[in-house]
Amino acid sequence: MSSTQFDGDIDSFVSYLKSNRGLSANTLKAYRADLTACLHLFELRGVTDLNEITLDDLRSWMAVESRDHARSSMARKTVAVRGFFAWAYEHGLTATDPAATLMTPSIPSTLPAVLTESQAEQLLDVAEHAVATNQYKDDGGAAAASGSGKAAGKTADKSADTVNRSEAPARADKRDNARVTAESQRNAAILELLYATGIRVAELVSMDIADIDFSNRTIKVTGKGNKQRVVPFGLPAQRALETWLEQGRPVLARTATDAVKSRAANALFLGARGGRIDQRIARDIVHRAAREAGVPDISPHALRHSAATHILDGGADLREVQEMLGHSSLKTTQRYTHVSIEQLKNRYGQAFPRA
Repeated sequence: MSSTQFDGDIDSFVSYLKSNRGLSANTLKAYRADLTACLHLFELRGVTDLNEITLDDLRSWMAVESRDHARSSMARKTVAVRGFFAWAYEHGLTATDPAATLMTPSIPSTLPAVLTESQAEQLLDVAEHAVATNQYKDDGGAAAASGSGKAAGKTADKSADTVNRSEAPARADKRDNARVTAESQRNAAILELLYATGIRVAELVSMDIADIDFSNRTIKVTGKGNKQRVVPFGLPAQRALETWLEQGRPVLARTATDAVKSRAANALFLGARGGRIDQRIARDIVHRAAREAGVPDISPHALRHSAATHILDGGADLREVQEMLGHSSLKTTQRYTHVSIEQLKNRYGQAFPRA
């Protein structure tokens, strides 16, 4: 990231947002990058004082940025720049606010991609089947290791050294099988929880074990702006979580170094090396599961869309779904009613003779 003579002002603005707006670390990072790129462009044009920047300059910046960025990205960049100059004006850094009338690019209202209920069920069934299959392999590996030990004990003409060499690969195979089983248990729990609650992938990976309340089947979720909400989940998700916590998590936790183990001691979901799982791995899990289940390729966010749509199809109130998803605006939640209507129209067209 290029540095500019305005870095101090950007730092102050980001600190202000962190203290007063409660924005996430990712949002603050994006805003900082947006502002640095914007002010670096003006610096290249000879600007040495924020007061020199005009509305026409900002429109020119937007025109340049729009060549390489989608409208959604430009909307975020515009919000960052407009917020910065409003803050600068309020704090006496500029005599005017040149961005006050800077328009945010309109974003086309597209309907989110969703799975049908049968596709979602197929996705979760395949994940559950993978757990059962890997557990079977794991049990078989243990039996094979036990059998090889007995055979070695009965063969008098083999030395102890030979026996130890033959047992070592069996122990390694057993560890590998246990790890694969643990990962399949984790993956099934992640898929069940994402679909059951509609939480964001960032919320999923930041969850701790203590955030789950099995007594009333709810989770405590920390969403955007550090706002917390309580979301219920169903019996299938409970079973998957219990299996992961009781059987799978201890296996992956043992692979962690002491430093990693201490940082991930409370984490709900772990990666292959025992640390807290990251968003990239969680996304890969969903994409791979969709491929293996033979359903349309989806992201964790599409699974969130699917959950919202299916809940509304089941008769849930729009306000309840808004609370569950952590939407600050009901308008965002209303997109899912449009999805439900579109699906209803499609089913109507296929099933009704006079459609």
